[in-house]
Amino acid sequence: MSTEPNDRAEIDRRRDRLLASLALIAGVGLMLAIPFALRAGAEFFLPLTAALVIAIALVPFLEWMERRRVPSGLAALIAVITFLLIANTALVLIVVPATDWFAILPSRIGQIQSNLAPVIDFYSQLQRFIDETVQMLASGPVAAAQTVAVETPRSLLQFAATSAPSALIQMFFALLAIYFFLAGWTRLRKQTISRRESYDGALAIARVIQNVVDSTSAYVLTISTINLSLGVAIAVAVWLVGMPSPLMWGGIVAMMNFIPYFGPILAAVMLALGGLMVFNDVWMALLPAAIQIGFHLVEANVVTPLVLGRRLTMNPLLILVSLSFWGWVWGTPGALLAVPLLIIIQTVAAAAGKPDIAGFLFEAGTLTAAPRHEIHDNVKEDAQDG
Repeated sequence: MSTEPNDRAEIDRRRDRLLASLALIAGVGLMLAIPFALRAGAEFFLPLTAALVIAIALVPFLEWMERRRVPSGLAALIAVITFLLIANTALVLIVVPATDWFAILPSRIGQIQSNLAPVIDFYSQLQRFIDETVQMLASGPVAAAQTVAVETPRSLLQFAATSAPSALIQMFFALLAIYFFLAGWTRLRKQTISRRESYDGALAIARVIQNVVDSTSAYVLTISTINLSLGVAIAVAVWLVGMPSPLMWGGIVAMMNFIPYFGPILAAVMLALGGLMVFNDVWMALLPAAIQIGFHLVEANVVTPLVLGRRLTMNPLLILVSLSFWGWVWGTPGALLAVPLLIIIQTVAAAAGKPDIAGFLFEAGTLTAAPRHEIHDNVKEDAQDG
C-alpha cells in the first residue's frame, strides 16, 4: 500500500500545528504588548474607556426614557447632562474646599508637628532606631513651602479650562463618546443581534449584552448609593466633632471608597492630616479618621455584602489584581475604573466559556496532536476511496 496518503496527512497535521503555534505566539505577544500600549496611549484610551464604562452604566436610564417615548438623541442628551450635573456637584463639594485646605497646609506644618509630638515621644521609647528616625523628622528644618495664588475653579468647565489643553480635549472627547454611544445604543444592539446567522447565536449575543449592562449598571448604581450614604454619614459625624468643610470630607470619603482596599486607607490618612491641621489635641485630631475607619468597617463587612448579595460578589484576589493592573496603567483614574472593567471582562468571559483557542482560530483543535489510531483510520479511508 502506498505511503503517500499517510505522508500527506502527517504533513497537513504538522502544518496545522505550526500555524496554530504561530498564532498562539502572536496572541501571547499581543497580550503582553497591550498593557504598554494602553499606558503609552493613555491620552486616547483612558477617556475612551471611562466613557464606555459611564455610558454602559447610563444605559438603564436611557432605556427608561426611551420606554416613555423619548427620542434616542434627546434621551442621550438628558443622560449626559445629568452626568455632568452630578460631576459638577462633586467638583464643587470636593475640589473647591480642598484647594483652600492645600493652600493653608504649609502654614499648619508646625501645628501638625506639635500635635504629633506626644505620639512621637511615646513610640520613640520603644526602640532606638525609631527614636533616631523620628527625632530627625520631627526636629529637622522644615522648608518653607511657597504657594502661588491660584483662582479656585468653581465648575467642571472652569476646572477643565484652567487645566492643560489636553485635559479639556480629553473631557470633550469623552462626553462626545458617551453621547454617541447612548444615542446609537438601541440601533447598535439590534444590528449586532440581527447580524448573527443562527437564532442561538443571536440569543447568546443578546444575553451577553444584557448581562454586561445589568451587571455594570447594577454595580455602579449600588456602589454609588452606598458610597454616597457613607459620605453623608461621615459628613454629619465630622461636623458634630467640629471639623470644618464636612461636605468636602464626606465627598472625599465617598470618592475614595470607589477604590477597594486602598481608597479607604487613603481617606483615613487625609482625615488624620486634616484633623492635625485643625485640632490642638492629638487624640481629638485623630478622631475623624477613627470615625471614618469605624464607618468603613461596618459598610465593608455588613452593608455592602448585604446589599450587593452573591450576584455581584467578586473574588478579592481578582479585585486586587485588577486594581494593581489598571492603577499601573492609568494611575488613580485606572484604579477607579478597575472594578467596573473587571465586571465587564468577567461577564464576557463567563458567556464565552473556556473555548479551545486553536479551535476558535481554525475551527478545529490543532494544538493537540491527533491520536495515532485516528490518523491511521483516516489514511485507511483515503486509501479505500482511492
